[in-house]
Amino acid sequence: MKTAGCVSLIPPPSYLILLAATLLVAACDFQLRGYAELPFNTIYVQAAATSQFATQVRRAVQAGGSTRLTDAPEQAEVLLQILNEAQEKQILSLTGGGRVSEYQLRYRVLFRLTDGKNREHIPASEIVLRRDYSFSDDQALAKESEEAQLYRDMRSDAVRQLVRRLQSAKL
Repeated sequence: MKTAGCVSLIPPPSYLILLAATLLVAACDFQLRGYAELPFNTIYVQAAATSQFATQVRRAVQAGGSTRLTDAPEQAEVLLQILNEAQEKQILSLTGGGRVSEYQLRYRVLFRLTDGKNREHIPASEIVLRRDYSFSDDQALAKESEEAQLYRDMRSDAVRQLVRRLQSAKL
């Protein structure tokens, strides 16, 4: 039996669940992580000229709030020194035939934060990230690409960790 021109005012149960979830998230004051508000006005990033990590840190600072990058350490309120950046690769396991089946990749960044009077606000600290991946000689080219992608991901993760540490620095 068909009813002509009749519209149901009762929403389906899936809409009620979606509405309830939306109200719960809004009620707990949930917010997406926004840009980094750093506790200083100017920063100078000192690193090797070819450091991709330092380039990403500079981008993160520029994309953030009111903190700006300076061209000289004397102009900056704080100096971020990237002391060392290293990519390491270690064999995790071998097959019965003695071929590599797994590697562990490590990405390390050593840094410190000082001010114009050479007071340390963050003493020399290290961020270490690790990723394991399986390796196959049959897929060597694809595995090289996967390794490069893992290093890029670890570098991005390290930048986010560093920015969070900078946010919590006490001046």
